[in-house]
Amino acid sequence: MNYPTPFHITIIGGGITGLSAAWYVQQEAIRLGIDITYTLLEQSSRWGGKILTETVEGYGARPFIIEGGPDSFLSQKPWAAQLARELGIDDQFLPTNDGRRQTFILHKGQPAPLPDGVLLMVPTKIKPFALSRLISPWGKLRMGLDWFIPPKTDDADETLAQFIQRRLGQEALDKMAEPLLSGIYNADAELQSMMATFPRFRDMEKEHGSLIKAMLTAKKSRVHPPPNGSTASMFTSFKPGMAELVLALREQLTGDCRLGVGVEKLAHGQRSPISNLQSSLYQLHLADGTTLPTNAIILAVPAFVAAHLLADVAPPAAATLRQIRYVSTGTISLAYKRDEIDHPLNGFGIVIPRSERRRINAVTWSSTKFDHRAPDGYVLLRVFFGGSRTPEMMDVADEALLPIVQAELREMMGITAVPLFHRIYRWQQSNPQYDVGHLERVAAIEATLPPGIFVTGSPYRGVGVPDCVKQAKDTAVEVVTSLFEMTTRDA
Repeated sequence: MNYPTPFHITIIGGGITGLSAAWYVQQEAIRLGIDITYTLLEQSSRWGGKILTETVEGYGARPFIIEGGPDSFLSQKPWAAQLARELGIDDQFLPTNDGRRQTFILHKGQPAPLPDGVLLMVPTKIKPFALSRLISPWGKLRMGLDWFIPPKTDDADETLAQFIQRRLGQEALDKMAEPLLSGIYNADAELQSMMATFPRFRDMEKEHGSLIKAMLTAKKSRVHPPPNGSTASMFTSFKPGMAELVLALREQLTGDCRLGVGVEKLAHGQRSPISNLQSSLYQLHLADGTTLPTNAIILAVPAFVAAHLLADVAPPAAATLRQIRYVSTGTISLAYKRDEIDHPLNGFGIVIPRSERRRINAVTWSSTKFDHRAPDGYVLLRVFFGGSRTPEMMDVADEALLPIVQAELREMMGITAVPLFHRIYRWQQSNPQYDVGHLERVAAIEATLPPGIFVTGSPYRGVGVPDCVKQAKDTAVEVVTSLFEMTTRDA
């Protein structure tokens, strides 16, 4: 049977997942020699989703580089770095200043350094941990019991809080795991799925019987080069900012890429011979009044948006998608003259446990963490608010937010200077929550999707930039391969 070509794929959502999906659809079609066209739709006025970089000039020889969203990607996950190399922008990689890497945790209102040798939340050096004021003597003893506590050997999910309490105790959860690990996901440790967010810890427990034993073993064997495609630093950005990745992607996409075009509804269309992928074409009803027929759809949008679009064509999948919760987050970046701040800024920043009851969640010393983020003689700080810990701060008006943040910085870091300028970024309903049972929900969603419709991105199997790139690539390869197999089956 000869199938009509070109096939058409529609990608909905122009964040990093949608852009990456378009790129890999394009690359896979070339690799397999199949005639495929694609349309990328983004309802907002810009590409990139939460990746947003702003440049502020006029304060020195080089500008301030301000990130409204992610400021870097985790290098140990190689997919973002691999994509950058494919796009030819790896010469713009910017590693963190690892010689100044130090994390502080707010303890009784003051920053306390995370003890040397603590990997994520697990101590691997006795003396620095024993001398730290961050954990009480009883808390240290309780953490040490991890060496002897029998491992949990099944694969049943549990909350991050349950896991840490079971292995390391309540104080380790409060002072380290909650701000360090839940902070990554803007999550509530009492709800956060261990298997969906940190399955590595469960693997370590099963294999070694103890997190401390596992970390010591890993530390001894850490003589290997970084994974293929990754960079040497733990976190990597780009010299011009994270938007460099978005710009490079958009410049090299050859499909029909449309900004300011939303999708109102998905519907089944005319009959199609592509029986093993789908029984019919789909019709996308766009907000501009037009319709778009397509063979396959990739939904790279928030779960609640996907649920709305799938309400008619996949009610069971839509119902499960609605179960994925979201929280809103925000940041405020503040620029100062360096000589007006007495604090040494001798690290990457401060994370704040929920028990400290502050109105902000963390502070990143951006111009210490990375070069090229502030002109000589100036500094740039970034403060995080909202999420699961301070959701009420999302309702604070901009004019009231600045004095609150200034008061927090004064109390924690002794900063009394007035910032030269500030930038506030608010991300409403932007962070998916991986609650216990998340992976089972994702499996149920995928199992009930109609042929030819795919979901991908941060609501499902990882929220970081590398995770989104990987999911986009996997989805694009699956879609294009399915179409290619149809063209060759009866050749």
